[in-house]
Amino acid sequence: MKNLLFLLVLACMSTFAQNKYITKTGTINFEASVPSFEEVAAKNNSVTAIFNTENGEIATLALVKGFRFKNALMEEHFNENYAESDKFPKATFKGKIENFDLKNMKSSYVINGQLTFHGKTETFENIYISIATEKSMIKINGTFSAKASDFDIEIPKIVSKKISEDIKVSFQFDLLKK
Repeated sequence: MKNLLFLLVLACMSTFAQNKYITKTGTINFEASVPSFEEVAAKNNSVTAIFNTENGEIATLALVKGFRFKNALMEEHFNENYAESDKFPKATFKGKIENFDLKNMKSSYVINGQLTFHGKTETFENIYISIATEKSMIKINGTFSAKASDFDIEIPKIVSKKISEDIKVSFQFDLLKK
């Protein structure tokens, strides 16, 4: 009887896991550059994302200190003065890809969800994404814009002409079946 129960639990777990795709090497880029000034851009290559193909839910986690800039001083200022990454070490997104159907998959979808950064949570709707499959991998990428002020990030007046209030965010996740 114990063996039958163990096999039943194992079968349920493997069926449940078939709907999950995951990556720990997702990429998020952001840019807040202003023309004629130094590029304000960063990239994080160690973003965790999990996608449930059964219901279209997706969740991501990025460590804020994982964002890398071309300029080390800019990275230091970002972590200490803007993102306050010691106080707010994580950025998360929880959302849902609307009308996702793995069996009748399209190449583009809309995702709606909530982004938490710098201790503030904002809702984002109608983010257009593209999805492709490659063997046992699902690739998801997209872009959206956010405002620094929505996350209580103040850009000091002295650098306000060098840093855009509007931040372009792009992401790419190559998710493998769990």
